[in-house]
Amino acid sequence: MARAGHDRTLGESIVEEEPSLRLLRDARSIAVVARSPRLDRPWHRIASYLVSAGYDVQLVNPQLDEALGRPCYDRVQDLPEPVDIVDVFRRGPETPTVAEDAVAAGAGALWLQLGIVSTDAEQIAQAAGLQVVMDRCTLIEHQRLRALGVEAPRPRA
Repeated sequence: MARAGHDRTLGESIVEEEPSLRLLRDARSIAVVARSPRLDRPWHRIASYLVSAGYDVQLVNPQLDEALGRPCYDRVQDLPEPVDIVDVFRRGPETPTVAEDAVAAGAGALWLQLGIVSTDAEQIAQAAGLQVVMDRCTLIEHQRLRALGVEAPRPRA
């Protein structure tokens, strides 16, 4: 039985405890940052998934002019408007530059994909007030949200 003031579902309670889940629940726009022209790479599959999940996905890939029927931009600051999450599919040593770009573009968070960790990128982003997630996959985390019964992205109010 829910008590007054405690009417959140178990799924929503778990989300409130985990920053990565909270970020994905609250985000509406995600920039996927990659450098590979290959469409068989994880960046393309995950970007496609995020589009199908309802996020506004912008692509940052200087190796391509377009993918998924969307234009590809050279840098995060070239995007037409700030995004909630900058989802990075680049090698660790390249991530501080992406963090600087995310800060310059007014992004809300820096997300380094599974297997990517950079304390330098983390420090740059956090010093500017961005939330940071490292070594996690947006697709896997979004599927966790769905398994918890949490809608993400949330519908516009």
